[in-house]
Amino acid sequence: MASPFISFSASVSNTSTTLLPCRRFNAFPRRRPSSFSVQSKIREIFMPALSSTMTEGKIVSWIKSEGDTLSKGESVVVVESDKADMDVETFYDGILAAIVVADGETAPVGAPIALLAETEEEIAEAKAKAAKSASPSAVAPAPPAETTNPAPAISQPPPPPAKSVSDGPRKTVATPQAMKLAKQHKVDIASVVGTGPYGRITPADVEAAAGIVPSKTAAGFAAVSPAPIPGSSVVPFTTMQSAVAKNMVESLSVPTFRVGYPVTTDALDALYERVKPKGVTMTAILAKAAAMALVQHPVVNATCKDGKNFAYNCSINIAVAVAINGGLITPVLQDADKLDLYLLSQKWKELVDKARSKQLQPHEYNSGTFTLSNLGMFGVDRFDAILPPGQGAIMAVGASKPTVLADADGFFKVKSKMLVNVTADHRIIYGADLAAFLQTFSKIIENPESLTL
Repeated sequence: MASPFISFSASVSNTSTTLLPCRRFNAFPRRRPSSFSVQSKIREIFMPALSSTMTEGKIVSWIKSEGDTLSKGESVVVVESDKADMDVETFYDGILAAIVVADGETAPVGAPIALLAETEEEIAEAKAKAAKSASPSAVAPAPPAETTNPAPAISQPPPPPAKSVSDGPRKTVATPQAMKLAKQHKVDIASVVGTGPYGRITPADVEAAAGIVPSKTAAGFAAVSPAPIPGSSVVPFTTMQSAVAKNMVESLSVPTFRVGYPVTTDALDALYERVKPKGVTMTAILAKAAAMALVQHPVVNATCKDGKNFAYNCSINIAVAVAINGGLITPVLQDADKLDLYLLSQKWKELVDKARSKQLQPHEYNSGTFTLSNLGMFGVDRFDAILPPGQGAIMAVGASKPTVLADADGFFKVKSKMLVNVTADHRIIYGADLAAFLQTFSKIIENPESLTL
């Protein structure tokens, strides 16, 4: 089948709600209290969870229209998650009575997106229930309009940020400018409540704590600055771009450090020329070398998610960054240390094809334990990569370029070298750990025959 499928539906009754297990993909959607008080034969179709990080989904297109008769296992709608597009099937026979979320619109995971009726007599009732479900949101703005007397609004201003009180010390995350302002105005940064992403303390938070009121000029500038430049166009994020942005902001809360290491690649280049006709890519070679090095340095393959403990991963799953239209995704080469180079290359080609057609299954992009990012094919000689949330390290590989080197006897030689930079979570990986890992990786690259065994 050309595209992945997921089956979903929920039966709503006065006594119980039944969720059937998915036929091809275990979604485990988070259910919200339903606003549909429908009878047992009118079933609610809800937004499924297509990945562990998905909080909302976008309706790419409805394959079926209102009034169409559906059979169990038939594709109904295409849903875009933060990683891929998936065709969704129904568990029940019935009639698609009402579509609640139209093409191009989004809905939280677990929210109803359509109603399925069992008979034609129930279609009108289902449409009425669907229309009624929109009424709370339409009435919601009404309370502010009832406030005819401005006095209550003035007497109930938004409460000022309260100092956080906890039983123990908390971690303070602040921007560099906020730290500088706190020192300048003698504000205890630990007492400031951050309003930035994930509680990050911003300069405005420090100024508020210091009692500094923004000037009219500054306020006016702030109001004008968001205006777009004439001739420019505003493009909203795609679902995937929103997920990438969220992950990048989340990564700011992790203390990281970076170590660079030069690697001689003459032997690697010779191996590549030998195996390239057999379909082996340089990315597969680098992933295999990294996996072999991780076997000897398991702490670099470890994971710290809550800041209180960390886990040694029993599998070495190399996620490789791939740029696709509208975003970035990291297909995962699972158990890369156990696969031979040729099988690994074949698997990689399949993953790239699926990634570019947005057909990756969740386990094919969210199970990475170590990430590889290679920009060498673009001629980039060095760069730093941002650590993905939930992983211990990410390797950034630059291009291999001729370099003049002096040997032990003082003679000059020209050898190809590439620079490898690794960004790591300093809570679990230390400098000596990363240096030892890079030494092992370098030895494998400089003597690559073991990669083909």
